Amino acid sequence: MSDIQEQIQRRIDTLVDTGAESGVQVAVYQDGALIVDAVAGTADPATGRPVTSGTPIFGFSTAKNVTATLAHVLVARGFLDYDSLITDLWPEFGLHGKTTATLRHVLTHTVGLPAMPREITPDQLPDWYRVCESLAAAEPRWRPGAATGYHSYTFGYLVGELARRATGRPMRELLREWITVPLGIEGQLYFAAPKEALPGFARLEQKAQQWPPDSDDAEAILAPWERRPSADFGNNSEILRADIPSVGIATAHGLAAMYNGVLQGKLVNSARLAELSALAFEGVDQIFGSPVRMALGFPLGRIGAPAEENSVAFGWPGGGGSYAYADPVRGVAFALTKTRLVPTFDTALSVTTLLADYLSGTR
Repeated sequence: MSDIQEQIQRRIDTLVDTGAESGVQVAVYQDGALIVDAVAGTADPATGRPVTSGTPIFGFSTAKNVTATLAHVLVARGFLDYDSLITDLWPEFGLHGKTTATLRHVLTHTVGLPAMPREITPDQLPDWYRVCESLAAAEPRWRPGAATGYHSYTFGYLVGELARRATGRPMRELLREWITVPLGIEGQLYFAAPKEALPGFARLEQKAQQWPPDSDDAEAILAPWERRPSADFGNNSEILRADIPSVGIATAHGLAAMYNGVLQGKLVNSARLAELSALAFEGVDQIFGSPVRMALGFPLGRIGAPAEENSVAFGWPGGGGSYAYADPVRGVAFALTKTRLVPTFDTALSVTTLLADYLSGTR
């Protein structure tokens, strides 16, 4: 066992032993080598089934890492271009001034459709065509490209419908054909999981008292279900079997292996990798009111990184506390998945700080 493997294993064991977490996976690649594959806790509190490195766990926006990566593979394979108009493939999308919207706008969350149309509820998310028809008919909140704002659930459908129209294939098939099979990680990353795989998945849990009360702000852009992750949502078999590529099912090893494939040139070439980590849009997020720096498809900078690090890491955290990122400067692909949904990223920060200290030679 490597030193950093031991350190991270001890950290997540302590988090589980003290009751801060129930089940955790951490995986790290550096320069193509798997240096951490640590797990702790249970996958199902009802049975006591342990978490293993191969236990898939439903995650929220960490799945955007996969969707954004697939978008870059679509471009690399010549199916799309970053500046292609969405209406070239999806003419109906041009209503209400959206004719100028491009894939670049989708990837930088600047297309102007951060929220699902209010007629779309969580129960309707598995109906791909209904959701996409609603998005095509929706009026943007700003001119495409003029501002950025977190596209919570809409992001996956926007990328996915472009992918479907360009290739004739749904995202679940492209994920398997282009990422999981070539990288040898079948069963570790899913959109629309097969029914027979569901019994092996972890069960999410959530303590209501840990979360602040829902806002009743009628002017809020995102609906409550778009703002807050839900264990009931992530344990729902209909959701697990649906193609909803802003959320998905993953192991930490699967996410880290995907990002390692990106860094090692297995999914995109070096020129494309440079675009993944380059600043593409900077502004104030119209949903959260916070400054944001976006690469094409990802927020830039490792969460918790000190300013002097000038981090060019890219990757999405997920509601509930999961996190995955790639750091092309340090050659690191990192992922943390977990079964307990909490409103902070304390566990991810704790583990990424351990890793950063190790890489800098301070531990």
